[in-house]
Amino acid sequence: MKRLLLFAMMCVSMSFVFGQKKGDKVVKVTSSEIRWWGYKVVKTVPTTHSGTVKLKSGKFTFDKTVLIDGEFVIDMKSLMAGDVSSQDADMVKLTNDLKSSNFFDVKKFPLAKFHLTKIIPLANSDYNSTVYGDVTIKGVRKTITFPANVYITQFTVVIESAKFSLNRRDFKVFYQSSLKDYFIKNEMDIQFKISTEKLDNENRTPVKKKK
Repeated sequence: MKRLLLFAMMCVSMSFVFGQKKGDKVVKVTSSEIRWWGYKVVKTVPTTHSGTVKLKSGKFTFDKTVLIDGEFVIDMKSLMAGDVSSQDADMVKLTNDLKSSNFFDVKKFPLAKFHLTKIIPLANSDYNSTVYGDVTIKGVRKTITFPANVYITQFTVVIESAKFSLNRRDFKVFYQSSLKDYFIKNEMDIQFKISTEKLDNENRTPVKKKK
């Protein structure tokens, strides 16, 4: 009886897995831009730091033409303070500090992840959608939502997020036993643009392919 029950459960599990895979189409992200902002307690332009981090990989999964979800992997080793081409000594020092165990500990946690779970349309707003998903930083996973402009045409996806906040302490991103941490705001801001096609730098829409 136990063997029969186990066999039945295996069959149900297999049919569920294969049922999900049937008809799925995976589309890779080919264009991305991720920016971040951090602030001291006294929030002014001179006390604001910003920078970039790169997307390692990203993909959207469709069932026929319906978007099911998205999976994105962020390369934390690419984390940088200041402009990408900046060689400013202070920015280099800040970049190294952010990558150290004081903050993101990229040696131990080289990747961060975001799993997009659903997109809900918005009306009468500056952004046309609310994006839901799970973000994992330093091994800590949190469910988040943020507004974004989302454009989906067949298997082409463009997402331009608003600037939204994460609490760094939720992900254990802080100076350990240091007074320096009290001078840094807990909120860190993120904004990103991703697309399954190369984006035009001016209007952030997919570049038209030459015929």
